[in-house]
Amino acid sequence: MKTYIQIIILFILVILPCQGQNTSATLLSTESISASRFLAIDVLSSYYYEENGVLFKKNGDHIWQYKNLALGKILKIDTQNPLKIAVFFEGFNSVVLLDNQLNEIKRIAFSDINKASIITIAIGIAAQNKLWFYDTNSQKIGLYNFANEDFKFISTPIQGNFKHYESDFNNFQWIDKDLNWYSCNLFGEIKLIGQVPDFDKIQIINSHLVLFSKGENLYFLDFKSNKTQEVQNVNKSFDFFIYKDQILSIFTNRQIKNYKILLP
Repeated sequence: MKTYIQIIILFILVILPCQGQNTSATLLSTESISASRFLAIDVLSSYYYEENGVLFKKNGDHIWQYKNLALGKILKIDTQNPLKIAVFFEGFNSVVLLDNQLNEIKRIAFSDINKASIITIAIGIAAQNKLWFYDTNSQKIGLYNFANEDFKFISTPIQGNFKHYESDFNNFQWIDKDLNWYSCNLFGEIKLIGQVPDFDKIQIINSHLVLFSKGENLYFLDFKSNKTQEVQNVNKSFDFFIYKDQILSIFTNRQIKNYKILLP
C-alpha cells in the first residue's frame, strides 16, 4: 500500500510541471472579407486592411477608405487613438494623420522637419500630440510634436537593427536581430527586458508577455513565469494575428476568425 501511494505521488509530481503548457482557444465568430494585407484593429473593434494600395477601415457594415498612391506602400499604421490614426509611408519618409472616417488631418514629411533631414524607419503615436520616431542619421529615438511642429531626440545612439517594433503612448519597444527585447520611455531611458525565441511574427502584449508565431504554430511567452504555452484549436494558416482583451483575431486573405482565450 505504501509503495502504491508513493507511485501515485511520483506520478502527480511528474505531470504537474507539464500542466499549463498549452492554451486552448474557443472560436467565437468567422467573418468573410477580401484584403491583400491586414494592418490593425483599434479599441472599437474596427478592422484596418489594404486592398490594391487603398487603406480600408471596417466596423460592422460601415466601411471607409483612404487612398494616397503618390506616397507609395503603407508600411505600418498606429490605431491607438481611433480619432487620430498614424499611417507611415516609409518610401517617402512620411506620416499621414487621419480622423476616424479616414479623412486626412495632417501630412508630415520627416525630411523637411526644421531642415534636420530626419530619415525614419519607425514611427508610432506617443502621448501629448507626439509621434515616436527613430532616425537613421543620428541613430536616436525622438519625439515629434505635430501640434507645434517641433522635435527632440531623447535617447543615446542605438543600432536600428529592428526585427520588430511597437509603441504605446508611453513606451517605444523593439526586438533587434539578436532577439533582444528593449523598451524606451518618454524620458529616453532604455531598458533590456529579455530575449525572445526566434519568431516569424510577434506581438508585444504587455511588459512581460508576448504572442509569437513560428511555422504554423502560435505561442504565448510569459517572462514572469518563464513559461511558453502553445495556442491550440486555432486556424493553422494565417497572414496576421492580434490579441487584445482576451480575444485572438486571426486573419487570412479571405476571413477573420475571432477566438476567446483565457490566459492563466
